[in-house]
Amino acid sequence: MKERPARPSVIVTRRLPAAVEARMADLFDASFNKEDKPLTRAELSDAMSACDVFVPTVTDTIYAGLIRGAGERLRLIANFGAGTDHLDLAAARQKGIVVTNTPGVLTEDTADLVMALILAVPRRLAEGEKVLRAGQWAGWAPTGLEGHSVTGKKLGILGMGRIGRAVAKRARACGLKIHYHNRERLPANVERRLGAKYWPDLDAMLAAIDVLTINAPYSRETHHMIDARRLKLMKSDAYLINAARGSIVDQEALIGALQTGTIAGAGLDVFPDEPNVDPRLLRLSNVVLLPHMGSATFEGRVGMGNKVIANIRAWVDGHRPPDQVLEGWA
Repeated sequence: MKERPARPSVIVTRRLPAAVEARMADLFDASFNKEDKPLTRAELSDAMSACDVFVPTVTDTIYAGLIRGAGERLRLIANFGAGTDHLDLAAARQKGIVVTNTPGVLTEDTADLVMALILAVPRRLAEGEKVLRAGQWAGWAPTGLEGHSVTGKKLGILGMGRIGRAVAKRARACGLKIHYHNRERLPANVERRLGAKYWPDLDAMLAAIDVLTINAPYSRETHHMIDARRLKLMKSDAYLINAARGSIVDQEALIGALQTGTIAGAGLDVFPDEPNVDPRLLRLSNVVLLPHMGSATFEGRVGMGNKVIANIRAWVDGHRPPDQVLEGWA
């Protein structure tokens, strides 16, 4: 096994919080992207060939070719973010590159944003804000900007991991009834604590709920899991919330469902081709659109950075990093 450098060369693809960059600069031979512009594929390739530790973000797509083309020097990819669907993990495994991520840090922040969308979409909060800013508000009226109450409604949670459970806790406090679909059923005591009903059949759950929130990780299995067929199973006055990954939902089918009234509305924090947003979504009044800001808190981003640092330090010391993504590597 090659000896690990005491002060490794670390290249970070985007600007991180100042406190995190300062600590990295103190501990490692760190280089930062001062312009904070996404790196091109050629720039990613050059960076991966010039460091011991590479720190990408969830917006950097690290293809198998980039990993295979990286020099022998690259030993650790310390991802700034919990998701790893932008990394070719199989290629990293074949090349013996350790991959880490930053799980757990963003659970509460992301759940807060999901809950905000669950409230904002049925209550038409974004529409009201736009009317006010445009100078079109003529004063209170009995039928002005009527939305739907969420109290007593059925919330369906697709993916009951850390974030899904945190959403359930918040939603229950707001008077929603909790339903969920997951690969594995939660223990009975957790279900009781959350007041959650398990649906082994996703299709059956979709037909029964009033709001669907997607909190599942993205994978080949979840790609377009919510498609045209499943959107048609939902009630016409139901809402869809997605703060997980854009490609879990078939965007073309979703736009059609929103345009035709198949469902009542949607709240989206993620998109399949970020930062591009389909112009048809921008023209819809029954959609709340956010620029992938589920994790955008000062505390969360610093916490992510600290996890990256902890993973690098553990690797330098010859230990298994605490957030290593793939098992069985030294």
